[in-house]
Amino acid sequence: MSRRSRRNHSPAFKAKVALAALKGEKTVSELAQLFDVHPNQITQWKSQLQEGAAAVFGNGAAPAPAVDLKSLHAKIGELALENDFLSGALDKAGLPSAKR
Repeated sequence: MSRRSRRNHSPAFKAKVALAALKGEKTVSELAQLFDVHPNQITQWKSQLQEGAAAVFGNGAAPAPAVDLKSLHAKIGELALENDFLSGALDKAGLPSAKR
């Protein structure tokens, strides 16, 4: 009996198979034949889906930190002032400035 080479299934395929198993319209063995996957693999994907489903609706990801716009605007102002100063200094020295 020859062995099949290892296959890597995409997350979308795994989700599709696991959702079909959760629906319960077909048995695991029928799904295994339909999707050409071992029944134990379908059971494993189904349990992973059930365990991870709470993270979809829960606080699985931390919210993005609030951005301090005031400090960002101040930094932009500082950089603009520096650029103006340096371009003026380059003009006085007779060197070409970065502005075109």
